[in-house]
Amino acid sequence: MFSFSGKRIGIDLGTANTLVYLVGQGIVLNEPTVVAVTAEENRVVAVGREAKEMLGRTPGNIVALRPLRDGVIADYTITEAMLSYFIDKAVGKSRFFKPEVMVCIPSGITQVERRAVLDATMAAGAKIAYLIEESLAAAIGAKIPIAQAAGHMVVDTGGGSTECAVISLGGVVAHNSVRAGGNKIDEAIASYTKKKFNLLVGERTAEEIKITIGNALIEEDSAKQNSDRTPVAKMEIRGRDTITGLPRTIELTEIQINEAIYPVLLHIVGVVKSVLEQTPPELAADIIDKGVVMSGGTSLIKNLDKLMTKLTGVPCHVAEDALLCVAKGTGVALENIELYKRSISKK
Repeated sequence: MFSFSGKRIGIDLGTANTLVYLVGQGIVLNEPTVVAVTAEENRVVAVGREAKEMLGRTPGNIVALRPLRDGVIADYTITEAMLSYFIDKAVGKSRFFKPEVMVCIPSGITQVERRAVLDATMAAGAKIAYLIEESLAAAIGAKIPIAQAAGHMVVDTGGGSTECAVISLGGVVAHNSVRAGGNKIDEAIASYTKKKFNLLVGERTAEEIKITIGNALIEEDSAKQNSDRTPVAKMEIRGRDTITGLPRTIELTEIQINEAIYPVLLHIVGVVKSVLEQTPPELAADIIDKGVVMSGGTSLIKNLDKLMTKLTGVPCHVAEDALLCVAKGTGVALENIELYKRSISKK
């Protein structure tokens, strides 16, 4: 028996990275959400990994940019071109049947922003476009039994935003989102090196520093740098001196990076506290029992789960495959569309 229907694709459209899940195959694509366009005609030159290589290194006639800001579409035309590219790459350009596409969206976005995502997905070549909330997709991807009459809290920290939601009986009971995530942490690092060392670093260098020596919680003994304790992580970074204008190399430690990123981390933890305050008491009891599940690339910052546990008093742990939770959850929701139809909007 041949199936005469198109393929089904789940897209985790993130501010920093876009992941594509193809039903029957799993995750087939994981590329940066970056597009390079010509400055004059706004014509797309490169998308994804190739475009990210160009960030901060383009000649005057080419601009490399991120079409999503804080989890929502900032440039409609370029997002449409990027979606079209990712769909083509996942299912092939010559397609007889258009695919069904499900895209993840932050919980707190407006009706207008929702419509923009649906329209861009349809224009990119989808037969039907579905939308699912990021926190719900993250919970499904983290294998949380969301259909139960019990409270589960999930915190999805991506590049542009942090989503926090309490889920029970397959729906979101309380949620909040803050437009702070990995990108704000990168900005904080770049701003710190500029203020403290008069050194300008690019977006990619800041991200590398975060991944290599980013630490959310510095233990007291590590701060004292006792010789018998674990040595403090250090990293050499290169940038441009703001005074002389010449290239320069400095050494940074994880203690300095902690100082730089701590205000952003407090902002992220603040959203978790605000959702805990809105949670009905019965569900709050369940959350204390089960703990908070963290997903998204930014949740992989060293000790972020410990910092969250310390500041909220609720046990927190990072989900398995935290980076892929949302994309996997989107795929599962697509495969079982009837089960989750209450939580999905479509066009």
